Amino acid sequence: MEEEKQIVCGQLPQTSLSDFDPPKLKTRKRNKYAIACSFLASLSSILLGYDIGVMSGAIIYGKKDLNINDVQVEILVGILNLYSLLGSAAAGRTSDLIGRRSTMVVAAVIFLIGALLMGFAPNYAFLMFGRFIAGIGVGYALVIAPVYTVEVSPESSRGFLTSFPEVFINGGILLGYVSNVAFSKLPTHLSWRFMLGIGAIPSVFLAISIITTMPESPRWLVMKGRLHEARIVLNKTSESPEEAECRLRDIKEAAGIPDHCNDDVVQVPKHPKGDNVWKELFISPTQSIKHIVLTGIGIHFFQQASGIDSVVLYSPTIFERAGIKSDHDRLLATVAMGCVKTLFILVATFLLDRVGRRPLLLTSFGGMTISLILLSIGLTVIDRSNGHVTWAVALCVMMVSVYVALFSIGAGPIAWVYGSEVFPLKLRATGFSVGVAVNRVTSGVISMTFLSLEKAITIQGAFFLYAGIAGIAWVFFFTLMPETQGKTLEETVALFGTFFKWRSTARELKGKKMNNNDEIQMATGDVVSS
Repeated sequence: MEEEKQIVCGQLPQTSLSDFDPPKLKTRKRNKYAIACSFLASLSSILLGYDIGVMSGAIIYGKKDLNINDVQVEILVGILNLYSLLGSAAAGRTSDLIGRRSTMVVAAVIFLIGALLMGFAPNYAFLMFGRFIAGIGVGYALVIAPVYTVEVSPESSRGFLTSFPEVFINGGILLGYVSNVAFSKLPTHLSWRFMLGIGAIPSVFLAISIITTMPESPRWLVMKGRLHEARIVLNKTSESPEEAECRLRDIKEAAGIPDHCNDDVVQVPKHPKGDNVWKELFISPTQSIKHIVLTGIGIHFFQQASGIDSVVLYSPTIFERAGIKSDHDRLLATVAMGCVKTLFILVATFLLDRVGRRPLLLTSFGGMTISLILLSIGLTVIDRSNGHVTWAVALCVMMVSVYVALFSIGAGPIAWVYGSEVFPLKLRATGFSVGVAVNRVTSGVISMTFLSLEKAITIQGAFFLYAGIAGIAWVFFFTLMPETQGKTLEETVALFGTFFKWRSTARELKGKKMNNNDEIQMATGDVVSS
């Protein structure tokens, strides 16, 4: 009975390994239904990607048409990230109330309205209002797509499937770049409006797809006591009936439902609401939760602080400083960069469950640091040269491509994968929404200060600064980041807390050593005085 129980839960006893025939040890096929669900959920991430990509070109023509200055350009480009805070802050609670699936529909509808408002904007103020609405939709999408995907994914494919949102962000960026080139030949007053307004099309397709084909998250169904529906979804998204039962058992345990309770609908024990979730996360967290919050939020901060939005949003400006003067040629170079970025995110999806999160992230940030330094050197040479330095121009274009490629194999997808899988079930939606909020604030600060930073410390100085931040990020993750590959969502919590336990132990040992020294001194003093 004990061995049967272990096999059902996916844990093979050591004595049984020799009993397996070699064919049974082959890699299992990925669950196609889980892939389809993750694919549809991640489509919502295309909304952010398209906006990032299209703004890099739309702003070239919008600036001329609306006659706005550099500060207004910075605000227009970066403000969507701050507006998205409203959506990301509300997404956690909204998804807990109405479900992950319905929240994705909300995100699509809101972005649809925002895209249409931007496309028909007659002036700068109206355009800003359109970006406000679109930003709320983006905030919802950023939180809910990874949360849904990680909850519907079987453990063996979780890294692969949870990287889909980053794939679609990159796909959206590439679509935005292609849209820039496609509409660049239109009259100036129409080109940027078409670039922005066409973003409404993915929203319509997304909302229809979700409503007609996508199931609800099994973890949300269990949280609402709908065990029968959860079991149906788990059977479809797991690789075997035994795995489905194990996943259901783990989710029930996390939700506080007794294992013997198998009714179709049950009363779920009430957990402390909002305030207590925040209390567990930030006011009085356990050592494990403290470590999770630090790592889960830190990964979102460093993803953006290392300068990715400056490169993606202002790539035409970077290529102009590198010596490419034609608007059309700069947009073509940007499309090429977008192709590289998208290609390498596809590579990353197949490496996450084979190589692991930690090696990819360390490789990513280490390589980004070096590429940013070399980009800065190339820009410095061009800036100080009177003539056209061909090798420096080639170096700059190459390093921009290398930088986005390295970002795509690690920092890009792993922030969403890692940030969505490390929080416990009860804290997941809220904890991940906080991480996304930090991500958006950092992105907004980076994108809204790049032109001013360029004027203050030069463009090469800005990239030297980003290189330093990427180097600090490498040290941060090398020190604090445990590997979560191959662990169930319920097992990941046990991986955290060791860093703080080590510090507590070190403090205790230091205290004991001081006490022992005091005792020795007192004893010595007694002997001398006697």
